[in-house]
Amino acid sequence: MIKCVAIDDEPIALSIIQEYCRRFGNIDLQCFTSPIEGIACVKDTRPDIVFLDIEMNSHNGVELAKEMPAETCIIFITAYSQYALDGFNVDAVDFLHKPVFYPRFEHAMQKALVLVNARNKAAKRHNTITLKVEYKTVVVDVDDISYVEAMDNYVKVFRPGLPTVISQITMKEMEAQLPDDRFVRVHRSFIVSFNAIEKFSNRQIFLKKYEKPIPVGRTYTEAFNNLYITYIQNNNIK
Repeated sequence: MIKCVAIDDEPIALSIIQEYCRRFGNIDLQCFTSPIEGIACVKDTRPDIVFLDIEMNSHNGVELAKEMPAETCIIFITAYSQYALDGFNVDAVDFLHKPVFYPRFEHAMQKALVLVNARNKAAKRHNTITLKVEYKTVVVDVDDISYVEAMDNYVKVFRPGLPTVISQITMKEMEAQLPDDRFVRVHRSFIVSFNAIEKFSNRQIFLKKYEKPIPVGRTYTEAFNNLYITYIQNNNIK
């Protein structure tokens, strides 16, 4: 299902987008006549595609586009063709001039889906890592990993409810494989998943489903605190 949001202060324009999305199929669409409510929804739900009017009573769509998550595909729909260059300057996928007819809408959707599918494939690849375990190769889903512990020339990868993976790899190599927006090194011997953190202090981190705390090295404290705050803000965690 393709997640979409439409923001336009004209209800008739939104009803046309709704009809076109229904005809296109496999689209979950949310519509907003309020730009403020619409942008809040985009930031919260991170849809694949946003249909965005430009000239609205209280807001300019080009300025709103600058507030949206970087991965959002934006299709501008407006009656004012002079904004086309501004639209492409904020990396819009396409620019539809009102009145929009279905064949042109369908073409814009196909263009957007090429980008959406490419990003989804890249994200899926980034969700797994490949580790050597004895004489075989094991693919590990990074979402399953709570933390990694160094053990001489090996690392132990801890996954709640799943077997621990032991691989002959350095911590530096392991750190390079893991997505740096979701994992952080907190000690010369430990890497933790932000998602697994339950609570922490300047010296210890307590992880979900594990009683034993993870130590935080003095040289890692400031970087960990800054990165974790960024992670919380980016993922709207309270």
